[in-house]
Amino acid sequence: MISSFNRFLLVTLVLLGTITLLRGADEEGFTNLFNGRDLSGWVNANCAPETWSVKDGMIHCTGKPTGALRTTRQYENFTLELEWRHLTSGGNSGVFIWGTPIAAPGVPFLRGIEVQVLDHGYATKYEEQTGKKSDWFTVHGDVFPIHGATMKPFGRHNDMRSFPSEDRSKPSPEWNHYRIVGSNGVLRLSVNGKEVSGGEDCNYRKGYLALESEGAPVEFRNIRIKELPSSGAEAELTAPEDTGLRAIFTGLDLRGWKTNSATGTRWKAGGNHLTLSAGNAEPNATLWTEKEYGDSELVLDCRMAKPASGKSTLKPSVRLRDVDLILENASEAYQRFTFAISGLVIMVTRNGEIEQRVELPADSPRRGRLGLVDRGGGLEFMNLYARDQ
Repeated sequence: MISSFNRFLLVTLVLLGTITLLRGADEEGFTNLFNGRDLSGWVNANCAPETWSVKDGMIHCTGKPTGALRTTRQYENFTLELEWRHLTSGGNSGVFIWGTPIAAPGVPFLRGIEVQVLDHGYATKYEEQTGKKSDWFTVHGDVFPIHGATMKPFGRHNDMRSFPSEDRSKPSPEWNHYRIVGSNGVLRLSVNGKEVSGGEDCNYRKGYLALESEGAPVEFRNIRIKELPSSGAEAELTAPEDTGLRAIFTGLDLRGWKTNSATGTRWKAGGNHLTLSAGNAEPNATLWTEKEYGDSELVLDCRMAKPASGKSTLKPSVRLRDVDLILENASEAYQRFTFAISGLVIMVTRNGEIEQRVELPADSPRRGRLGLVDRGGGLEFMNLYARDQ
């Protein structure tokens, strides 16, 4: 006969074996997106070099400037798991799903679907300032489209934002677990073990995954993914591919830039913006990149500062290969300008439409720096990228 103790031991071993088998089946197909040692497999989309780092097996983010760390490749259908924690009360961050490779025009955020990563203190501060609870956000796992993306939210929601069905996230500095399932344009979020929010009809439904920097220190760990079979996302539902554009502005300071002006103090950097205050311009005063570029692609967002009175007539000017390119259709709203340099031809586009084709003299240099020309008017730039061929 089997003694009571042996029977208990046998049952325990069977249960442990079953749990192990179930865990093994659940683990099958997952691969790590973060190796715990460095940021291999990730691209700093538009932050300073020190914004993202690896500390004690975790991805650490300073929160400054606002921006993203994204994957090197796109994903369509998948199960993504990760853990996160804020290091200060009221911290703000997010996980971007199906995002673009660079920031959307005029903002520091990737276009995509955001899965909110928000600390409890954010809502507390809102209530203290307004005297009421928020009816447009929560701190427990909202899901919503940003900056050109679209989604039909389900569950408890408003016009664009899916609110969690229950409050499950833990406050700073505790860790939280997210399980995000994206399949055929449907996104579902589970917070600490239970599904709470999501949406469908997402556009895009294939793109990059990213972690967000937005003002406060935050950490991520145990990031892994299981890819699911493709459902054949059409081109119009797929984010643009990475073409090699990399940020040339830290969003914080003028590292990588220098001016030939004796009084270059009118140039200021910070908060994701590179700003030139209006004033008297010196002849040929220019803010230059320290790096030279050959055949390349340059991207920048620009807007003209609104003058104290009247409308400014001092249009922005970009200097490439010793040629000044005046941006005739710049305005007080952000416009995205792209400069494609190939041989002796520069093609200038604004918001995707070709505006100028400039043929350079035969003796033009084949490499040169990018210059932002001081013509006296107030200007603001952001999202400066370059790809050197």
